[in-house]
Amino acid sequence: MNTFAPVLNVLARIMVGYSLMFLVPLGWAWSLDHEMLRDVWQIGMAVTFGAGALLWLLTNRQRRELLPRDGFLLVNLVWIVLPACSALPLMLAIDGLSWTDAYFEAMSALTATGATVLTGLDSLPVSVNVWRCFLQLIGGLGIMLLVVAVLPLLGLGGVHLYKAETPGPMKDARLTPRIAETARGLWSVYFVLSTACMLAYRWAGMSWPDAFMHMCTTMGLGGFSSHDASFGYWNSAAIEGVAIVFMALAGISFARYFIVWRTRSALTLLRDAEVRMYVIVLLASVAAITAVLGLQGTYESWGMSLRAAGFHVVSLATTTGYAATDYALWPVFAPVWLVFLGTFVSCAGSTGGGIKMVRMVLLIKQARRELVRAIHPRVVNPVIMGGSSIPGTVIASVMAYMLIYGATTIGLTVLMLLSGLDIVTAFSAVVATVNNIGPGLGQVGPDSNFGGLTDFQTWVCTIGMLMGRLELLAVMVLFVPQFWRK
Repeated sequence: MNTFAPVLNVLARIMVGYSLMFLVPLGWAWSLDHEMLRDVWQIGMAVTFGAGALLWLLTNRQRRELLPRDGFLLVNLVWIVLPACSALPLMLAIDGLSWTDAYFEAMSALTATGATVLTGLDSLPVSVNVWRCFLQLIGGLGIMLLVVAVLPLLGLGGVHLYKAETPGPMKDARLTPRIAETARGLWSVYFVLSTACMLAYRWAGMSWPDAFMHMCTTMGLGGFSSHDASFGYWNSAAIEGVAIVFMALAGISFARYFIVWRTRSALTLLRDAEVRMYVIVLLASVAAITAVLGLQGTYESWGMSLRAAGFHVVSLATTTGYAATDYALWPVFAPVWLVFLGTFVSCAGSTGGGIKMVRMVLLIKQARRELVRAIHPRVVNPVIMGGSSIPGTVIASVMAYMLIYGATTIGLTVLMLLSGLDIVTAFSAVVATVNNIGPGLGQVGPDSNFGGLTDFQTWVCTIGMLMGRLELLAVMVLFVPQFWRK
């Protein structure tokens, strides 16, 4: 207990701070919902605060600086405990919602996955939908990144939290000398863009509650909506256009925006190899799917094909998961390609999930390097990206990640198949949750949800969301025997 008491002490302080998040749905409940809903959020706040305060008192004498091992353990505990705190009011507010489904919904929200088990979203209390969407805003850039931003008392231990939480293969690059300052800078950029997004949605025709909720899920790239029809509820080109712009912006590393702000120059974005490839893949995919829809006569005009392709390509590629129509009914190439895009297109340091574009670029460069080496065994041919040679340790990390990624996807898919699901639903559900995309295909497609899964299948998907959000390695390291040795 003494070994991990300092970790539990930080977890306790996070829980106490996290209890303040319940003020957001409570405020909406006071203005728009029935009085009984206020009690739900007050109970959630009280339980979270009380549990955190008690744990704080029990562990306060064992405080010390966090070590690298502590950072990984704390990040995992935070992403397991906070969904439980978030699920409690959902279970109390929604009749008939089981603990399994409530925890799944909360995990999906905080990991910005966007997979849901709920139907009848239009009839849910406003504060419930606000809570689901608001969780995606704070979970999108990372709860632990927020902790490092507002709890500088963690000292150097914050470095280990930052590395364990931050997505992407190159975690050692700092934007400022102090990690806490870096985290605050990233969150400042995040909230500036979020404010602009909300105002743009309001201008395009959404109500203020919808503008707030869809701002949360757009910038968090989570994809939850307050309507069962998602963006099909409005059928508005202006609203879809706003969504495309801000989803595309959120799919780029917020570190790049921070540098642009610091240098007052956009050249950083234009010179970034990952960003260039991100834009190229998006534009090429929009063109390809537009051509498929147009040639197959799916829509009445090429303009409608372009609008549908543009919205859904950006939505799925950035792992947001919004839908304006049931794209599973499109020619088979289109929905399969959309799900595939969600596995790798988002940039490292964005709020999106998946492998990340930088890893895909490095893998392609490494493959090309090996092909050249097969022809010229003695040639010196380092992997170059952004004008710099990539260290072998980074390449090794990417290769290890991809091995674990493949094994995880196959292993979870086998479990889903053993539970009785068909191959399309099983594989797409795993891909959609491990990559934090949201909707899959088959029984979990855009016109349905995850509510038809059994409890076992739901827990498999919940584990997939957790592993995907922490990029696998931060979770798998807990299963290495050396991690638990002194």
